[in-house]
Amino acid sequence: MTERVMTDAFLGVILAGGRATRMGGGDKGLLRLEGETLLHRVVARLAPQVQGLAVNANGDPTRFADLGLPVLADTVPDQPGPLAGVLAGLDWAAEQGAAAIVSAAADTPFFPRDLVARLKAAAGASGLALAAAPDGEGRLRRHPTFGLWPVALREDLRAALEGGLRKIVLWTDAHGAGTAVFPAGAVDPFFNVNTPEDMERARTLLRSQA
Repeated sequence: MTERVMTDAFLGVILAGGRATRMGGGDKGLLRLEGETLLHRVVARLAPQVQGLAVNANGDPTRFADLGLPVLADTVPDQPGPLAGVLAGLDWAAEQGAAAIVSAAADTPFFPRDLVARLKAAAGASGLALAAAPDGEGRLRRHPTFGLWPVALREDLRAALEGGLRKIVLWTDAHGAGTAVFPAGAVDPFFNVNTPEDMERARTLLRSQA
């Protein structure tokens, strides 16, 4: 059981509710990269940046028991996508008395270790912020599964989801979300594992950092 946190605390939520169709189904986060699951690698990066951590996933929560973290199922029906995971995280954070959550995707083993600090610095007037980084051609690309989400907007998000909204940036743009820009560096900081080929690339990248 997570202890109740301070009102001004930020909690972390790892979004692990995807169906992983390009990996043949199942939980991508439980795939192993050089001896550790992707989820364990994401936890290791995000946990030091927040005051508490949970995983958003549907189905049997015991498959994540070794993480020792709360597992949050979607609080709206039909698994409508990442925004539902964000809402589940916001509902959990409200119960804990926290001010906001920071989300991260479960299949991104290299995301920045200063994610939370940069999102906080970039937050718009509503308290929202999304991460962004240059793509291979230098164009700025937003990564909306990495965001700062204030608990104060959770009922607005719930109403939007119940009204059929699915695209993250449509909702965040409507609320004036800020953009935290991260440098691309030698490794794309938001590289995610979608296919078996991506997993092989992740192994190569990880070895290059050793």
